[in-house]
Amino acid sequence: MALCKRGVQCCVTTIIRCSYPFQGIATVSTYTPILAYSRLSVLSCRHYSLSQGRLGIFQRASEKYEKFLEHRFPRLYILYTTFVKGFRLMVHDVRETKRIRMKMLTQDVSLKELPYREMETIILFRKDMIKAIPLVIISIPPFAIILVFTLMCLFPRQLLIRHLWTPQQQQDFQRLYHEQRCRHRENILKGVAWSIPHIKEWTLRSHLLTLISKVQSGSHPSVKDISAVRGVFSGQPLGLTGMDSVHMRLLCSHLLLNPWLPGFLLRRRLRAKALDLLYLDQALDTLGQGQLTDAEIREACYLRGLNPSSLTTSQCREWLLQWLQLSTQLTESETSLLLHNMVLLSVNYPSS
Repeated sequence: MALCKRGVQCCVTTIIRCSYPFQGIATVSTYTPILAYSRLSVLSCRHYSLSQGRLGIFQRASEKYEKFLEHRFPRLYILYTTFVKGFRLMVHDVRETKRIRMKMLTQDVSLKELPYREMETIILFRKDMIKAIPLVIISIPPFAIILVFTLMCLFPRQLLIRHLWTPQQQQDFQRLYHEQRCRHRENILKGVAWSIPHIKEWTLRSHLLTLISKVQSGSHPSVKDISAVRGVFSGQPLGLTGMDSVHMRLLCSHLLLNPWLPGFLLRRRLRAKALDLLYLDQALDTLGQGQLTDAEIREACYLRGLNPSSLTTSQCREWLLQWLQLSTQLTESETSLLLHNMVLLSVNYPSS
């Protein structure tokens, strides 16, 4: 055993002498392995500092490259910075969604029990993934990346998620989507008016006729006017369970959903959309809209059918308050009113 221990010490000493020929290591002691470990630690520290140096060089080169793009190719620089920031936001959303999903599993929490911002993250991430799936499928074959980049440049609105849009594209696409929604508002109001003779209760029929006449004449209805007809939207003919397919297709077109699916799928998607709005409103009412930033207020208004681009922040907050006053009174059986309220409450706002 002593021979083996002495042999190991001699080998370690020889390695250290070969590695450091100018260091005076003349004797062999029982502390030689500790000395060897310290030498190896110095080597690892030197390697770490070298990696840090390389990282600093890479960062400086990246900064110079960005300055070069900004001065020589400003449009390309905007696309480059948008892609980098958008990719970081997308990664952040993936991590945040994963964290929320784990929280829902471990704590046995449903979607409607989440706080407002976490619930909004889940809903928007689900929407982004539905758009990203076709692009991922296209990129699976070999050498398809060129085709993917070409399609991304030609059809950014249809294929790219919102994080990868430039600021100008965000404004243009939001305006375009709002114009598409506005095309179907008149037909939705006509569909509601045509359903009035099928309402059995005379009081509800009278209130709904007054409401539709007021909206079609260009006046902005009050929360009281809309709340008086909430019973119409729990059954036939305007409830989600009794609505005809023609009216469902109009609502899907207004919500930017595919209107050409079978009737049972349309009903299912409308119900899911209405419940998402109901749960978001309940969570927002618990949080308080005063806790939202101006950008979050505008995003919340746009999600509920109002175009905030031409409105002030105070007008957006006032409209969102009216929306919450109505939606927080509704039950899950009356969620069809939320989908129609995207038209009733926003078509003439802020006119009186």
